[in-house]
Amino acid sequence: MSGTTRRRARLAATLGAAAALALTACSSSGTSGGDGQAGFITGKAGIATASPAERKAAPDITGKTLDGKPVSLSDHKGKVVVLNIWGSWCGPCRAEGKNLQEVSEKYRSQGVQFLGINTRDVNPANAVRFEQQTGITYPSLYDPDGTQILRFPKGSLNPQSIPTTIVVDREGRLAARAMRALSTEDLEKMITPVLAEQK
Repeated sequence: MSGTTRRRARLAATLGAAAALALTACSSSGTSGGDGQAGFITGKAGIATASPAERKAAPDITGKTLDGKPVSLSDHKGKVVVLNIWGSWCGPCRAEGKNLQEVSEKYRSQGVQFLGINTRDVNPANAVRFEQQTGITYPSLYDPDGTQILRFPKGSLNPQSIPTTIVVDREGRLAARAMRALSTEDLEKMITPVLAEQK
């Protein structure tokens, strides 16, 4: 197989997987899905959590922000990180945007870092406009084809719909996940138990 053919095959696989994720885009479901995941529980609010012993390492997602600056999840090791996967085209993402910003401001001084992952926005200007309209000031990694999203390990608290919010603990492990738009109250329910864990 030539190098060109291999590159085309990899691109087709990536786009196919991204399309599968797109099929569940803007889902309001809070269940854990049927992909054989184990080691965590989903509460009544649709928030799935994993005990420290059951957590899997988050991938070191990396790339550039919407304003072209380099960013990596590992930049924030030692902090609790809240990842939010969103698109400017997604109604539920718009509904939760101000909630995410409010909670990010509230917990910033406690060592919590918010990081967005913008996906399926072919034109980054649409995503920038979305952030301006919702008042979001924390950075978002630009991932239009879902390459970074697909790095999350299967059988973990991986994203399966848009929006998805994931809490990563101080050791870089996947601790909690919600696959729907979140209120400020539900966001805090995800963050505070992980923040309270021993450093």
